[in-house]
This record gives sequence, C-alpha cells and structure tokens, in this order.
Amino acid sequence: MEDNKPTFDKILNDLTHHIRINKGFLLWMGFLSVSLLICLYAYSLQLKTGLGVAGIRDYITWGIYLSNFVFFVASSLIGMLISAVLGLIGMKWITPLTRIAETIAVAFAAVAGLVIVSDMGRPERLAYVFIYGRAQSPIFWDVTVITTYFVLSLLLLFLPMIADMAIIHRKSTSLPGWLKPVYKTLSLNFTDSPEQNKIINRCIRILLILVIPAALSIHTVTSWLFAVTSRAGWDSTLFGPYFVSGAFVAGSAAVIIAMFFFRKNYKLQDYLTDLHFSNMGKVLVTVSLVYLYFNINEFLVPGYKLKRADAVHLHELLAGKDALLFWLVQTGGLLIPIILMMFKPFRKPLPIMLISVAVLIAAWIKRYLIVIPTQEHPFLPIQHVPQNFMHYSPTLIETLISIAPFILVLIIITLISKFFPVIPLHETAKEKGIEHIKFD
Repeated sequence: MEDNKPTFDKILNDLTHHIRINKGFLLWMGFLSVSLLICLYAYSLQLKTGLGVAGIRDYITWGIYLSNFVFFVASSLIGMLISAVLGLIGMKWITPLTRIAETIAVAFAAVAGLVIVSDMGRPERLAYVFIYGRAQSPIFWDVTVITTYFVLSLLLLFLPMIADMAIIHRKSTSLPGWLKPVYKTLSLNFTDSPEQNKIINRCIRILLILVIPAALSIHTVTSWLFAVTSRAGWDSTLFGPYFVSGAFVAGSAAVIIAMFFFRKNYKLQDYLTDLHFSNMGKVLVTVSLVYLYFNINEFLVPGYKLKRADAVHLHELLAGKDALLFWLVQTGGLLIPIILMMFKPFRKPLPIMLISVAVLIAAWIKRYLIVIPTQEHPFLPIQHVPQNFMHYSPTLIETLISIAPFILVLIIITLISKFFPVIPLHETAKEKGIEHIKFD
C-alpha cells in the first residue's frame, strides 16, 4: 500500500499542469470577450434610450433582470453549504470540492450586485443606497449582506490558497514567469510553520462560522423583497427558507457541472473521483427533497384557501399560459432528477452532470416563474393601456443584457481556475500522507 502512495512531485504536477496560457484558453476567452462586448453594446442602447427597449412596462416592472438577480444570489450560497456546513461537521470527502464551491460563490456573488444595475434606468444613483440608505429598507439590507457575503467568500477562497501559492512559487518548474512574482506576493512569506498554520486555520474556522449567517441572510433578505408585499404568489411567510433551500439546489447543481468540466479538461480523475460525484448526487437529492417540501407548501396552502387573487395566479401557473414552464420545472427539474439520483448508476459523472444541467436550467426558469406571473395579475384590473402592457415578453436587447452576467461569471471562474490550483494542493498532500513539505 505504501508503494501506491503518490509522491509530492506527482501531486504538484497533477494539480498545476493546467496553469499556463494555451490556444484553447485564448480561444475560449476570446469568445467570451466578444460575446460580452455585444451584450455591453445592448446595455449602452438601453442606457441611452431608456428601459423602454426592454419588455418591462408599468405593470411588469421586474423582468428577467430580477429573475437573474435571484438566480445569481441563489447560486452563490453553495460556498457556504460545501465549505461551512459540510466542512464544520467533518465531511473529509469535500476537500477537493471546497475551492470549486468557493470559486462559484465568489463569481456569482460578485456579479449579483451588477445584475441590479441592469434594471436601473439611472444607474449612477446606485451610490445613493450607500449615502442615504435607511435601515428600514430591505434593498439596503440586500446590498449590505451581498457585500458582506462576497468579502467572506473571497477570504475563504484566498486563505487556503496561501500555502498553495508558496509551494508552487518555490517548487513548480512549469509556472509562467510572469506569474512567479504574483504568487510570491500572495503567498505572504508562508513557510508552513506551526504558528502560521495555526493562524490561518483559526481564521478559516472563524470565517466558516461567520459565513453561515451571512449566507442565510443574503437569500432571506432577497426573499423579503417579495414577501413584504401583499401580491398573490409573494405574500408568504415561508419565502425565507423556501428561497434558501432552492439556492442549495441550484448551487449543488452548479458545483457538479464544474466538477465534471475540471475533471475532464484538467485531467483530475484521481482527485475528483466517482465517489465525489456520488456524494454530491446525494447532497443534491437531500436539498431537492427539502425544496420539494417547500414547493408543496407554496401552492397547497393558497390553493386550499383560494382567495380570488390566488385563484387567478394558481390557475395561470397550473393550467394557464405559464403551465408548460411550471410543470417542466416541477417534473424535469425536481421530481425526475430526485428519482433518478436515488439510483447509483445515475450518480456517475456523466449522468449526474446531465441531470445537474437540467436542474440548473429549471432553477433559472423557477426564478422567472416567481418574479413574472405575479406582476401580471395585480389586484386592480389592467385597463386603458396598450396591449404590450398587459403581457410580458423579453426583448432581444433585454435578453442580451441578461446574458452578460452569465458571461462575466464564466470569465471569473475561468481566470481563477486557470491560474490557481482547482484542488487545494497543500490540503491534498497532507491527506495523501505527505506530512512534511519542504518550502526551501
């Protein structure tokens, strides 16, 4: 068994061989950059002409821009679930996944704030939230908790990297020359001394504890933006835990997709094993069952009382114009994935990745169904307005602007994963039985 233990040099090479600029990386970044420029041009037209170029009107004031915002905030919570919750209860198998989860958390949290700007006709007034913000305003809470969660996630991504950057700077022979001073600076003169390890581990543990209430707050406050109104479909005391459970579903699916990509393209089969995919499948089943429970509550209770406004809203969801999307989400994005993932063959890398893609797409559509249909059925009748005020349909410009945040997330994840180890190097070496790593 001792002969099969990987050497430190092999681990170092396996986890850092992708840190280079190659043709595939340049082509991918070029594609993302051109796509982003097209989307930014669309935003410039909206900024110049006004929100009238979007499908947003007097009644539907929150279109897919706000659907995007809720989705991005949701996906960012996965860092807390993997690193904090599973990490603090002692799940050792999550070690290779923590950096992937934190990278996704940082990317989505960083972009979530920008998504709000796309829905503003006067984005220069965003500073007023900080200058004149009032504690009574849920929007002020939202900005505060998103910023706090982003900072905590960034620190949780960076602190475990300090040891990795020190190792790679001193020992890697394939590190691009221009990256060496960057790694040297960010390694903060780490030498793997007991005192340094104690300080870093203590800081990480404190952050893992702090990030839990911050993460729960970020999506709970978002849910309150809806729930504090009396609109049918939003008037619910369950929206806090309902949104949080849905966030764990979307985030878990995003991690599984990222795991599959990194395993295949960075040749990490020895580190992202079938066991990791199977365990993440179990996590996804668990959070999906919790989310299913809240979905039942969301519709069963108002359906039983059946107030007039709720009756109109539920009819459109269950049998009206939104029924196709609704049942697609409930069956294709929740019920069928839960059933499939209960069987081990469907928790293999390829099947679980495909299932996760379906779950993630359904998660975005679900946010659309939360935001849009409720606004289409106000308490007062819609009358004496143009036909396009009565129904919401996103325009091409609105769609392009909504795609931009996804491109930004992909750019952030690509840059972080390309120039830093995807799997924690220092922790992996220790778990593989390599106790003493020379830093000279």
